[in-house]
Amino acid sequence: RAPHAVLEVPRPLSRTSGAFAPDARSMGADPAPLDPGALTPEQVQKFQTDGFLVLEHFASPEEVASMLSRANALVEDFDTSKHPRSVFSTKDQKRTSDAYFLDSGNHVSFFFEEDAFAEDGALKQPKRLSINKMGHALHDLDPTFAAFSRSAKMKALTKSLGMTRPTPVQSMYIFKQPSIGGEVSAHQDSTFLHTSPKPTCTGVWVALEDCTTTNGCLWALPASHGEPVKKRMLVDREQGAGPETGSIRFEGEYPDWLGDDVVKKKFTPLETKAGTAVLLHGENVHYSAPNLSPVSRHAYSVHFIDQGVASWDDTNWLRRKEGFPFEPL
Repeated sequence: RAPHAVLEVPRPLSRTSGAFAPDARSMGADPAPLDPGALTPEQVQKFQTDGFLVLEHFASPEEVASMLSRANALVEDFDTSKHPRSVFSTKDQKRTSDAYFLDSGNHVSFFFEEDAFAEDGALKQPKRLSINKMGHALHDLDPTFAAFSRSAKMKALTKSLGMTRPTPVQSMYIFKQPSIGGEVSAHQDSTFLHTSPKPTCTGVWVALEDCTTTNGCLWALPASHGEPVKKRMLVDREQGAGPETGSIRFEGEYPDWLGDDVVKKKFTPLETKAGTAVLLHGENVHYSAPNLSPVSRHAYSVHFIDQGVASWDDTNWLRRKEGFPFEPL
């Protein structure tokens, strides 16, 4: 199919646009400098071709340290006795989804690893080593993560992809705990974050610790974004019902990407240093293996849509409450 609309690169008109000025090119002068965070035309082309792009040093050491520290504080303040023991799983989201999960787009919520609990219901490890992720409104509700998600360089990044109204809709802090960090099966983000009349989801995944093949780094399938999303997760809600209600169903099926040896060999391991960002097209197929190592693999992920050309689908699992709309950058 035709390339995704959010990837159209508008011709820059001025030096402040964050791209090369056309008059400088035509006159043979040095091109204007890019705004911090903006992609070069070559990077945009690579993203359009592969469906993902690795950006080293996107987050500064200070930003990385700030997000790590803030996550630690949020976990420390999290009282397990006052929260549902919601478990996150990409293998069977329908089974593990509950009202707490469905309403998490309005909160900073906590989800445990599947292997976090013993048979008697007690945590096998300390709380800080048992949580799979926090989500899904960090970018709006927490000052540290909002500052990064809505920074000038994040706006320059999304604008350089051609987004006219880049809007963060979902954010997650992913712990990938040592020894029990769960697998994230091969998937496409547009399965969960869909817009109409065209898909516009783009993810920015930021390594907050070094990521390797031993502690569960991302693996991406090059050029897998060339076809429409294979599977949709939908929630049927009654008219006027709250976001925490509804019945989950799926449309379509994923191919067995990892069960096909030919396809599996095409996946690229994205081993990244802390501070590196991975840009992910909404239809790119990617996964991460379990973390069976003694080292954690913390990361922060925020997903954007383009409200300038598409609308959030009401059948998405994530729904905001009245008075808490999605706000563009």
